[in-house]
Amino acid sequence: MSTPPPRTVVHFSDSAAFGGTERALLQLLGGLDRARWRPVLFHADVPGARQLADEATALGVPTRAIAAAERPTEGVASIPEIVGALRRERATVFHAHQTWSLSCRYGIVAAALARVPARVASAQLFLEMPKLVGIDAQHALLTRSLHRHVAVSRFVAGRLRDRFGVPAERIVVIPNAVEPRSAVAPDARLRAEIVGDDHTPLALTVARLDAQKGITHLIDAAPMVPDVVFAIAGEGPDRAALEARAAERGVSSRIRFLGHRRDVPALLANADLFVLPSLYEGFPLSVLEAMAAGVPVVATDIGGTNELVSNETGFPVAPADPRALAEGIRTLLADRDAAARRAATARALVLDTHSAAAMVASMSALYDSLLAQ
Repeated sequence: MSTPPPRTVVHFSDSAAFGGTERALLQLLGGLDRARWRPVLFHADVPGARQLADEATALGVPTRAIAAAERPTEGVASIPEIVGALRRERATVFHAHQTWSLSCRYGIVAAALARVPARVASAQLFLEMPKLVGIDAQHALLTRSLHRHVAVSRFVAGRLRDRFGVPAERIVVIPNAVEPRSAVAPDARLRAEIVGDDHTPLALTVARLDAQKGITHLIDAAPMVPDVVFAIAGEGPDRAALEARAAERGVSSRIRFLGHRRDVPALLANADLFVLPSLYEGFPLSVLEAMAAGVPVVATDIGGTNELVSNETGFPVAPADPRALAEGIRTLLADRDAAARRAATARALVLDTHSAAAMVASMSALYDSLLAQ
């Protein structure tokens, strides 16, 4: 019996930035069994999507740029182009990767009009939105256009049900995941480049520099932990404002803005702890990666993140509270043995239950089940 040809899965992203959502998408693109699935990436035709497209190409995934929609009229006008592209690709599965509740909406509607047999959307975040007729009507249209919403955490699934009334049977929870990595040895030169010596504690944050990530509160906490150097890896629209805030607080000499980095495993290997002060999340990939690397974690006690960070696996703190953040950092650094025990528990949890192979298998099974229906 001949082997059937692989079925085409079109992954759709309208993101103009590169962050956790895009890294999770690349993880899925790289993990799908090419004997069964042919992944294709449709991405926004903007400079900020260049890294996503380049890394997908490096994985052997065909890419197609879709005109960015800055205004609703442009978005609606783009729908026929997307419909045509989906038909030319003979898409069997359409998978949108959403960075907020209404992202990818023109692609999702186009996939329904093109009658793609299986249509899903991964909700990576849940941004609270006001109850307005226009917002609710748009989300209802997306739900009618999709066969499943994929929530990356129980929190996101709950908000889809409670805020937008998505039926529970239309939601599946498939959390983000990490690739198991070989241990990375600390690099004395890299640490000296960031910290300047080998004894000052290093607190690492990996995040986009925008309001969601709560970096302002980390900067406000820094004066309360004067013996720590903070390294922040990431870029974003708030960098200049954050640098100015660090100067105002008198902590510029201890806060290193590292910019976008491709050596995050090496940074983690040199960090004494990892800090994520986000105001809202879905299921943060950066925390998963820190836990998998065995680095103690301080993170805000918010939906999604609190499914990973507990008193057994790290140090959860109240959001938007610099004093609580400083206390968490001081506590983990004051008792390194206790911090190491929490980090070991966290690492075992992540490697046992959040492997990339398990995530890809769950997603592939979802595609199969929808196509079988």
